[in-house]
Amino acid sequence: MRAHQVQAEDPTTVERTPEQYAEHVEEMIAAYGPFRLTIDEVLVAGDKVYVRWTQEGNHLGEIDGHAPTGRPVVQVASCVYRVEDGRIVEYWMQIDRAGLAAQLTAG
Repeated sequence: MRAHQVQAEDPTTVERTPEQYAEHVEEMIAAYGPFRLTIDEVLVAGDKVYVRWTQEGNHLGEIDGHAPTGRPVVQVASCVYRVEDGRIVEYWMQIDRAGLAAQLTAG
């Protein structure tokens, strides 16, 4: 699948197999611990599904070059998924990276 990382300063597209996506989730668990994911909103239009969520965990692994602090971390994100035959084939993800950076640098 194509995973578009929608970032103002560096938009990128990553190609991921299901196995690579599973590895990515394992990396997130290593960084945030057994985080809680709350789905805040879901909208569907044709083959597109918009999802907005809040992820709460703890800073247990290196994140963007920041050493673990153990402190709580909250991320707010949203994604538009394109679905074909009941499977996600492409998505466009946005994460509040400024909010995350502020939490990682807070003393």
